[in-house]
Amino acid sequence: MSARGTLVVLLKGYPRLSETFIAQELLGLQRAGFDLHLVSLRHPTDKKRHPVHDEITAPVLYLPEYLHDEPMRVARGVWQSLRKTGFWPALRRLGRDFARDRTRNRVRRFGQACVLAAELPPGARWLHAHFIHTPASVAAYASRISGLGWSTSAHAKDIWTTPDWDLTEKLAEMTWVVTCTESGHAHLAGLAGPRGTAHLSHHGLDLHRFAPPDATGSLRDGTDPANPVLLLSVGRAVPKKGYDILLDALHRLPATLHWRLEHIGGGPELQAFKAQADALGLSARIDWRGAQDQTAVLARYRASDAFVLACRITADGDRDGLPNVLVEASSQRLPCLSTAISGVPELLTGGENGLLVPPEDPVALALALERLIRDPGLRARLGHAACDRVNLHFDHHASIRLLTDLFRAAGLETA
Repeated sequence: MSARGTLVVLLKGYPRLSETFIAQELLGLQRAGFDLHLVSLRHPTDKKRHPVHDEITAPVLYLPEYLHDEPMRVARGVWQSLRKTGFWPALRRLGRDFARDRTRNRVRRFGQACVLAAELPPGARWLHAHFIHTPASVAAYASRISGLGWSTSAHAKDIWTTPDWDLTEKLAEMTWVVTCTESGHAHLAGLAGPRGTAHLSHHGLDLHRFAPPDATGSLRDGTDPANPVLLLSVGRAVPKKGYDILLDALHRLPATLHWRLEHIGGGPELQAFKAQADALGLSARIDWRGAQDQTAVLARYRASDAFVLACRITADGDRDGLPNVLVEASSQRLPCLSTAISGVPELLTGGENGLLVPPEDPVALALALERLIRDPGLRARLGHAACDRVNLHFDHHASIRLLTDLFRAAGLETA
């Protein structure tokens, strides 16, 4: 049992290659002296781990991903929760939620909350959910059952694809929320009203782990077929990353311009994007590297000439906040080209430390790509300016200091 109180952190899945920003935050809180206990709603599916995951020593509790997978464990959780005075208020909350969202997901989250409330580690003093959709639902129910206070880190998809009624009720119950973009903060602050519970906190990087390279960028300019300009994109193959737009843009580049693209990431749409590349005659110029750990990704940042990510807002509202890979690439003096949505302009100012184009515009994206490919001097200027901005404004210590103050105000102590 921790005399200073255990911080129980709820995660949708752990560990995940695509969520380095969460892993870095967990390590930062661990280094700040908090006693952490991680709770994951899902078992890991990635075959690789980042080095940062091996540095996190907190124990991990995996809840039943589906209630029917562990019926006896769920039954014990419900039975033990039923004996707590908070069970009935939590059950009434479930009833109100289910009336507006008649899905199995609601029942599943309540069952997971019962298991969590029954299996809380000794000394548990606070619940903190990463993502304001499903993990926060589990935290909300478990908080009522157990009587523990709770808070949330909200990001992007979870904010914009969760109904406002759900966000508003959670914001009224939790003690505070932090989020990583100005647009997300404005939305949550508006729903929270005068309580002032929403805080803006960019994730930032561990700048020791992401120290800029000694070497400067190459002089490749797309004129030498034996020495093409190396483009890099890192992201899951999902619609909001805009890889269909990127492939369309690459197809529009002059045939005499010599480049190669490396893509790092897995995802459900990967085969579809490979098929699109093949149909456009681009396959010979693209290396699909699949999911990679942070060490391998860092090496590719340092070997590449430019980074591109064609973020978009999908029809259901899903979007990126500020993709961590843009901050990582910028830290390596790699010039970035992206779209002017969500939190991207909070890092990149077009023409100053990166290039920005409208989303869903392959013509504009192609023109910007051609500029970067042809002009190594532009790449060097943008890359150095981007690195300077990361060092000034995206050091992860600032976000850890804010979280430390918030958790201490909630009664948690550090070693």
